[in-house]
Amino acid sequence: MEIPLELVAGDRRFAPLDALEGVTIDLRYAGSNNFAGIPLYDNIDCAWIHVDAFQALTLAAAHLRQINAPWSLLVLDALRPHRVQESIWKRVQGSHFEAYFADPALGSIHSYGMAVDLTLVDAEGCAADMGSEFDQMDELSHPILEKRHLDDGRLTSEHLGHRALLRSVMSFAGFRGIDTEWWHFDFGDRSMIRASYPRVV
Repeated sequence: MEIPLELVAGDRRFAPLDALEGVTIDLRYAGSNNFAGIPLYDNIDCAWIHVDAFQALTLAAAHLRQINAPWSLLVLDALRPHRVQESIWKRVQGSHFEAYFADPALGSIHSYGMAVDLTLVDAEGCAADMGSEFDQMDELSHPILEKRHLDDGRLTSEHLGHRALLRSVMSFAGFRGIDTEWWHFDFGDRSMIRASYPRVV
């Protein structure tokens, strides 16, 4: 089940990111501030997300406000068309970056609009210090290794506190993080998503 990106705007299964209340948007792949250093969403509109993930992200943002945290959510990536995933894969295949991207043969959850990359920002729009940057594809970004990095001084308790808050808020809304990227969250089981949701191409 596939849908062209150009038809997403007219499909009720998808919602625009700019309709998210209290959430700001900075799609890094639409500009050059990303691992590739060039726009990967050049002349295409990827500011969308599946309505199921949209509703959950709305809940996460509301929960963050309710706990009176001095932060709000900043979305860095959401819907990533399969065509872009294929292009990225050609770029990273055979390099150490390959471990951070889904093989198009399997398919990225981003291509279903059911994954989101995000961080925390303060009232002035300054991002929380997470100890590594978005798309910093090395072990410093791995949640599963945070205790080790804290023990060896590469991460601080402040870094881990920011990451823990982000995970807590996203988990509250039903999202699941992954072991290798503090910024990435799926909404739902990956096998179920691939079997039941339309993939955007």
